[in-house]
Amino acid sequence: MLDPVRFITNLSTGQMGYAVAREARRRGFRVTLISGPTPLVPPRGIRFIPIVTVEELKRALGRHFFRSDALVMAAAVGDFLPPPRALKKVPRRKSWKVTFRQAPDLVRGIAARKGKRVVIGFSLETQDWLARSRKKLVAKQLDGIVANYFSSRHNPFGRSRIHVALIDAGGTRILRRQSKSRLAGEILNWVIALARPRQI
Repeated sequence: MLDPVRFITNLSTGQMGYAVAREARRRGFRVTLISGPTPLVPPRGIRFIPIVTVEELKRALGRHFFRSDALVMAAAVGDFLPPPRALKKVPRRKSWKVTFRQAPDLVRGIAARKGKRVVIGFSLETQDWLARSRKKLVAKQLDGIVANYFSSRHNPFGRSRIHVALIDAGGTRILRRQSKSRLAGEILNWVIALARPRQI
């Protein structure tokens, strides 16, 4: 939020996170869905935590992650934070200089303390999407990363079918023209496979 009526956002719709939550609940898992503002309706039978800011998401992760077995971090968290919100609407002027600061890397911070839990991150790139996503997998200590890309011919936001890659220490699997509901099932199968050796 820049002032009470202006804010900075991105094109994310929340559909992927809701699809994962819905599929996990269908399979009988206990699910906590932490969600920013969206017109989507939370699936029935889950714990729903509404948030707006990066700080609120950080607090919610701190409360709920360590009670869970896995985290699928589909949230499109901003990389930069605006200055503190103005208390009143900023009047019209010739220019308005706004300085952003780096936002905390929430999934990296939580993955560093995951223990036996599985942490899946998401990556969206506009160039070298596979190479950059592999670097993020290692740098953030993730168990897996869902790599996606944005181009003039592939806009994944709100689309019914998208191209992604599932990347982990064992390699890369590219899935083409996947519906988000089917992709949610693939992600959950992946989480279960990654978790299985840790249960021994």
